Amino acid sequence: MEKILIIDDSPVQANFLSSILVPDYEVTVVNTAKEGLEQAKAVDYSLILLDVIMPGMDGFQLLKMLQEEVVLRHTPVILITSLNDIQHEEQGLTLGAVDYITKPFHPAIVRARVNTHIKLHLYRSQIEREATVDQLTGVPNRRRYDEVSVQRWQEAIRLGVPFSICMFDIDKFKVYNDTFGHPAGDKVIKAVAETAAVMLRRGTDFFARYGGEEFVALILGGGSDNDFSHLRKIRQAVEDLHIPHNPEVSQWVTVSIGGITVLPKAESSFDTYLKMADAMLYDAKRFGRNQVVWTNERMEQRLEKK
Repeated sequence: MEKILIIDDSPVQANFLSSILVPDYEVTVVNTAKEGLEQAKAVDYSLILLDVIMPGMDGFQLLKMLQEEVVLRHTPVILITSLNDIQHEEQGLTLGAVDYITKPFHPAIVRARVNTHIKLHLYRSQIEREATVDQLTGVPNRRRYDEVSVQRWQEAIRLGVPFSICMFDIDKFKVYNDTFGHPAGDKVIKAVAETAAVMLRRGTDFFARYGGEEFVALILGGGSDNDFSHLRKIRQAVEDLHIPHNPEVSQWVTVSIGGITVLPKAESSFDTYLKMADAMLYDAKRFGRNQVVWTNERMEQRLEKK
């Protein structure tokens, strides 16, 4: 059931509006702009119904704040108003509202407009999900990684917690493709992705296909010791799949992993540390492949001992 947030300083009107929608939707009602902003950040709503006239902070001001929040700017907002003039309607639409509902409420009109915008939101969300998921593996793609890496980096700076960047590469993958063919290679990419994704599914983890046979993982708040240990388990889990490789190269398909853990600062550059993680991946391959090479917060390199 889709979730709707109603923000209206009048409990009577808010509850009446809720009663129109409750049979079809899960509705939450709050009576202040501050509560509305907090609630919108805390829960993933499919639609927000926002009263224009409220004490303290009016609906236009709150709408602007909602649009400034990265996680909320795609949540549709319908303004509730008794202001029936072109100027206010233009102001709300310019700020990002998708529609207006005027008082007094007409239940059939309310349901029709809400239903329309819920359907549009779900359709757009589906299109966006498809555009950010790698079709072969089902994990996030490079486009989604580009978005999330910025968000997670800023979050680590704000919270003051460690941030790990990890680069994966399937060892001697070109040789595998040349030996077994590209359809078999696709199956290997998918198997590796599924194995790593299962072990990187916490809310603080993000895992994506970076391109070709390369993958990237971002871990928030773990610390170098924990993350280094966890990535070693992932490397071992891939080897334990026992997917036969070209015997002249290796008995099984394996991955090399390079990573770095940092304490990001406002002046830090994510791209700089991404390049360092890539350098650790290069070292993992240079030192014999099928291993993890890491740099900790003190810029000390750690090698996996097997």
